[in-house]
Amino acid sequence: MGDRDHVTEIERVLLGQKTGRDATVAESWRRCVETYGMNPSRPDPAYIVTEDKLREHREQAERLIATARSGLQALFRQVAGQNYVLLLADAKGVCVDFFGDPRFEDDLRKAGLYLGSDWSEELAGTCGVGSCIVTGEAITIHQTDHFGLAHTPLSCTAAPIYDTRGQLAAVLDISLLRSPSPKASQNLAMNLVTASARRVEMANLMAMTRRDWVLRFSASPEFLEVDPDAAIALDGSGNIVGMTRGALRALLPDGRGTLVGRRIEEVFDLSLDDLPNLMRGQPTEDRVVHLRDGRKLFGHAIAPQTRPVSPRAKSNALPAPLANIAGADPAMQRILAQLARLVATPVPLLLCGETGTGKERLARAIHVAGPPGRGLHAVRCSAPGGIEALADDASGTLFLRGVEDLTPGAQAALLDRLDRSGDLRVIASSRATPAELAAEIRPDLFYRLAGAVFELPPLRLRADFGWLTDRLMRSHPDHTLTPAARAELQVRDWPGNIRELERALDVATALAETQVIDLPDLPPPAVRSVAEPDPAEDLEAVLNAVGWNMAQAARRMRVNRSTILRRVRKAGLVPPP
Repeated sequence: MGDRDHVTEIERVLLGQKTGRDATVAESWRRCVETYGMNPSRPDPAYIVTEDKLREHREQAERLIATARSGLQALFRQVAGQNYVLLLADAKGVCVDFFGDPRFEDDLRKAGLYLGSDWSEELAGTCGVGSCIVTGEAITIHQTDHFGLAHTPLSCTAAPIYDTRGQLAAVLDISLLRSPSPKASQNLAMNLVTASARRVEMANLMAMTRRDWVLRFSASPEFLEVDPDAAIALDGSGNIVGMTRGALRALLPDGRGTLVGRRIEEVFDLSLDDLPNLMRGQPTEDRVVHLRDGRKLFGHAIAPQTRPVSPRAKSNALPAPLANIAGADPAMQRILAQLARLVATPVPLLLCGETGTGKERLARAIHVAGPPGRGLHAVRCSAPGGIEALADDASGTLFLRGVEDLTPGAQAALLDRLDRSGDLRVIASSRATPAELAAEIRPDLFYRLAGAVFELPPLRLRADFGWLTDRLMRSHPDHTLTPAARAELQVRDWPGNIRELERALDVATALAETQVIDLPDLPPPAVRSVAEPDPAEDLEAVLNAVGWNMAQAARRMRVNRSTILRRVRKAGLVPPP
């Protein structure tokens, strides 16, 4: 196409006439003339930033360059024999990394296919990188699709790379100095560049969310573990804190908006506690996850990684899954420290505590912190046939929820199952105390389950009540609690413990007319206590739980403040230093 033909075609675009080009390219040409005031008849050379500017752009993109480089090297090895050039441009269009044949270095520099070239649309006109930045989608700008005459020999195929929050971070471009005339000749380049961009996003998500759960998923199970379609990252409360761009297309009907900030239950028909069932050790075809809209995908969950620690601190460090269970509560920290030394052993564990104290969450954390690649089999002991349904060849962790609900027949079946299995680690939970449980089930079963016994404290005696409240409020990031509302919550009895607190916060955020939750927004206790104060309740434990606030201790124990002061003096108690 000659210079005049190129100008004439642009004139037809500006007049709204058809040119045989797609709408995206035609609209880009229109912007080049009307918005940027470009002259299509002038063969402007490539725009190269100064060395200082290039250094600045590369420093800002340093982490992304390091994450992407090994993948781009592998991609270049695939296409180098066909004379392709790879460019990694930042979100402003400046090339910050480059892979090309050094034999053609002079030609590549002249064409702008080199470090420091600025391919933003306002400088380069219609081009692969610039149009990709404007549209946010993968695109091929082939030969005369380019606005500038200097670039019409090129064929450029570019795909966007998004960060974990869904913002454009970079553009990956595959270009040819000269290519076959048909635009369809670049279909393979499009497949390669989009797949590589997806893998860079995945690598970036994994690098940025090492302390979080990652759920990777695919439409089919074959490549679930090696090359999944997309992924999301989840914090310890089940909130989505990161994603790849493909997750939007896979999980949201229109592929728009964001997933960050949503709870996993809003998107999937599962909770954070279900993720261990999707880890390695289960066949990929069995790892089916259902979306709220009825569709299904295949999921692969990756547990949080522990943070590297110094050898001196290593003995005191908790595995990441256990570290997310409790705050600065002395009783819970003692329990977690002991469990940290038991997670890798086959010792059966018995977790006792009132309803809602977090026994199941703790059991799943123990499983995740244990040896990798083992399945988790959760059985509700009150369900008919639950034990009998357990496969004979099941291995890994068996979690028995509410072991006091086992019928005599189920107890016998469980004993038989344990006798036949040499690779099944048991974690049992019970609402009864160890003494009560020992009286309710047969002794030979009790001592098979009670290898190590842990009693979880009720919420009213937890010193980390504020930490727990903050963790639960992370499910409602747009709401805050007033000091008065926090004080009211802290002095309630909470017979339903953490589960009851979680539901109370859910109700309060729904009822609050503003984003600030105050006393009138709090639902009343589900069960109002009418019982007399328990004289056996540990006064010191209550005081520790409320930070030695005498007024709060009095409200919690339903006595006068003067009574608390008198009991403290009589017992000779002193606040911790």
